[in-house]
Amino acid sequence: MEDGAAIWRIARDSEVLDLNSSYSYLLWCRDFAATSVVARDENGDAIAFVTGYIRPDRPQTLVVWQVAVDQAHRGKGLAASLLDALTTRVAADQGLVSVETTITPDNTASDRLFTSYALRHDVGLEHEVLFDGGLFPEGTHLPEVLYRIGPFHA
Repeated sequence: MEDGAAIWRIARDSEVLDLNSSYSYLLWCRDFAATSVVARDENGDAIAFVTGYIRPDRPQTLVVWQVAVDQAHRGKGLAASLLDALTTRVAADQGLVSVETTITPDNTASDRLFTSYALRHDVGLEHEVLFDGGLFPEGTHLPEVLYRIGPFHA
């Protein structure tokens, strides 16, 4: 739970992610620790994270909610390493058939991360608009495109 404030700051400073309340990050670290991962520097400070959850109606599907790396640690493959580690852990704990995430069309870093993940694991990748931008109350939100990755080979 103590990582909640740190990952909130990393998400805020990313300037790309939709920032949730600090309270939600504290809850996330408590309730979804088994499907999330945090990377630390040599001092033990959080420098990157991947948060996820298991879809209730698809218990072998991991939904990746957010991925962020502190600016000082970007460009080193840390996000890809964390994503690999998390999906390996989830697969070992409960099996994994697919990974889902949503990405806005302007987020090229996330597109590259998840496209390269599918290629690295030799699994399919499908895209479709999950939430049209007009559904968001702000009125200025881009569509959220669903990336469905899998099925993974047993």
